[in-house]
Amino acid sequence: MRNHVIDEITKLAANDKRIMLVTADLGFNVVEKFQESYPDRYINTGIAEQNMAAVSAGLALEGNMVFAYSIGNFPTLRCIEQIRNLICYHNANVKILAVGGGFAYGSLGMTHHATEDIAMMRSLPNMKVYVPADAVEAVACLRDLCKYDGPAYLRMARGREDNIHLSKEKIDVSKCIALKSVSEDVNIFVSGTVAAEAVKLQKMIEGYGLGCGLYTVPRIKPIDYKSISEIALSSKYILTLEEHNIVGGLGGSIAEVISDLPKHGVLMRYGLQDIYTSEVGNQNYLRDFYGLSAEKVFIDFKAKVSK
Repeated sequence: MRNHVIDEITKLAANDKRIMLVTADLGFNVVEKFQESYPDRYINTGIAEQNMAAVSAGLALEGNMVFAYSIGNFPTLRCIEQIRNLICYHNANVKILAVGGGFAYGSLGMTHHATEDIAMMRSLPNMKVYVPADAVEAVACLRDLCKYDGPAYLRMARGREDNIHLSKEKIDVSKCIALKSVSEDVNIFVSGTVAAEAVKLQKMIEGYGLGCGLYTVPRIKPIDYKSISEIALSSKYILTLEEHNIVGGLGGSIAEVISDLPKHGVLMRYGLQDIYTSEVGNQNYLRDFYGLSAEKVFIDFKAKVSK
């Protein structure tokens, strides 16, 4: 995913001289193509993410479109004050690229588990938030956020994630994307690469005898209010799945949408239950440990609907 995004930025930069890439001494074996192609539009600020955010804001206010790249929590939580005061307050044209969302850097421990980033970015005025499920969605998200001047956050995976879409599939990331059309029984909304678990979960629920729709939500802010409302009105059960705290992420966003409706199905939010992740392990291990694997979600769902 990250390679596809940087390659696309490099292509776009050929025709858009505003595009700059700023890193904080990270991204090696990923950003070199851009660096070599446009050395005068590439800046490495060193291991200083707060400076990276401040420099990016200044460059953007001079008329550039700046992409600020680092891993996990570093370009977001580490420099939240600079993002709030220098980027979002001034509506600066800075696009924050975070690689390794969720448990992608699972073996490095809680400091590298990006599990509150969506909530933090989503709470900032002027900030748009994108959480693609695969490389196809990631490139589509990038193209969408380049259409306007202003802050955006793109949360990426490390790479080698499962493909959800066909490589040449055209998608509109401003909408919920149907992988399986709406059902009157159960509908699942998912963001990020944990969508691979949602695909398995959808099949498990259908095997249990219930109809089950499945939708990815690549753009969480602004969210597809209309589609979510329509689906929620016709559903018995609404499930959200995310590799993030259920507070403020996809589940929180959808809870806000359906709270405005006169009626809706039962909402079940699957993600981190407002806890820190002290466990260490690879991404699949942590998904299962914290109840985000298809198997664990299905066990919990069955227990709830059988009561």
